[in-house]
Amino acid sequence: MRALVTGRQMKEIDAYTIHTIGIPSLVLMERAAMAVVKEVKRLAAELKGKEAGQVRIWSLCGPGNNGADGVAAARILCLEGYQAEILMAGDPGRQSDECKVQLDIARHVGVVVREWQRAKGESCDILIDAVFGVGLTRPVEGDFKECLVMAAESGASKVASVDMPSGIHSDTGAVMGAAVKADVTVTFGWEKAGTVLYPGRSYGGRVVMADIGLPSQALAVVKKNGTGEYMFTCDEKDLKRIPGRPAYSNKGTFGRVLIAAGSKNMCGAAYLSALAAYRTGAGLVKLLTVEENREILQQRLPEAIIDTYTAKQLMEEREKFERMIEEQMSWADVVVLGPGLGREPYVEYLVEDIMTSAHVPVIIDADGLNTIAAHPYLTSYYTESITITPHLGEMARLTGESIADIQENVAAAAKAYADRYGITCVLKDAATVVAGKAAGIYINSSGSSAMAKAGSGDVLTGIIAGLIAIGMEEDAAVMGVYLHGRAGEEAAKLKGQHSLLASDLADCIGKAMKQV
Repeated sequence: MRALVTGRQMKEIDAYTIHTIGIPSLVLMERAAMAVVKEVKRLAAELKGKEAGQVRIWSLCGPGNNGADGVAAARILCLEGYQAEILMAGDPGRQSDECKVQLDIARHVGVVVREWQRAKGESCDILIDAVFGVGLTRPVEGDFKECLVMAAESGASKVASVDMPSGIHSDTGAVMGAAVKADVTVTFGWEKAGTVLYPGRSYGGRVVMADIGLPSQALAVVKKNGTGEYMFTCDEKDLKRIPGRPAYSNKGTFGRVLIAAGSKNMCGAAYLSALAAYRTGAGLVKLLTVEENREILQQRLPEAIIDTYTAKQLMEEREKFERMIEEQMSWADVVVLGPGLGREPYVEYLVEDIMTSAHVPVIIDADGLNTIAAHPYLTSYYTESITITPHLGEMARLTGESIADIQENVAAAAKAYADRYGITCVLKDAATVVAGKAAGIYINSSGSSAMAKAGSGDVLTGIIAGLIAIGMEEDAAVMGVYLHGRAGEEAAKLKGQHSLLASDLADCIGKAMKQV
């Protein structure tokens, strides 16, 4: 797992490195500038028919240390023969000491420095965006907003942002009024949460994490001090944490998954969750569904055990039904509750019976969540073994907040709900967030827009359940979300961005797990 940091945390890391470790800020700045130069030269090489001396580069710089990085990068590029010049934004009287030093050096070696307004109507080949760094916390207005608009109209074929795309909040990924859209973002030390969360992720382009000499102990100190939430994401090597399959084993070794899902003529969600649980490695999967679904589910997934009930039994034979549910709970190692259940009156009783009888991990999704939203007393049955997997609409119904308010800070919304009830919350979005028992907040970096299809969430619940079944309870939600995204990437390669179906996701789980 790799760490993600907020703007405040990054500032504290810088301060610790400079004042406690003793590495001068100008040394760090020079290394940062060299990292930016490396990527700008790579972009320049992609410009067909232009030698270095023909490539016009603007370094658009703010008055802070982010701007100072941009000034230093322009100076290095100019000395290497590129047509690099510096466009300054902001009040000169508010320039940081480092920015002033870098500007003096640039002028002494002959780099052109001028105000950004003087470039209006002109154009460049490559734009270096160094207006704002990680410290932006308020909307971009006035001259700065005009400056970012000019950057968008500069005609640049390529854009390289320094640390963060200017105008993107480094913690939430929100567009703060106006923002630069980069082809590459060169970030220092650790990636910022704002380039993993949307919409910031769509503005950052290819994110390059540059080592400029920030010591890992600086991050450890910030984590220990508890400044803000610790956030992280996964990459391919984390797949090795998924348990292997011992040679001496049987189907019982790999756990029993019970999936309470499906209503009359709505068995697709049940099928997809069960298929995904099996593909992830579960040894036994049982579907608890209405009688009308028995035949089709037996045909579609003969590997699954099918137990059924009727709405009449559930409503009119309460004691008998509750005993049946208790028996089902004693059989299961993990329960999925909700996919495709519908919103008939009997569903409330089913959800309550399972939540009160389960002594194993329960994953609640879809209509299970809608039922809880409609009957808030059901939250009293939440335990630390419960994982919920709402999309933004379901989260809005659970919390009473608007989707727009939740989108402003998806990570904070997931964390607040998880902390309030002591559960794990998997808040599904283009960059899904997991908050709960694990230390910190997980932000997913896998997947693609090809996965935005009906049934994708049902596959996710099955994957998480399958991971719990094979012995990965503590990190199942995090790894399940990451694996789900990887399966989506593999399926998109086979089916294309438009043609992927949820069943393709399930069928590609094995390929996504190839590192296990």
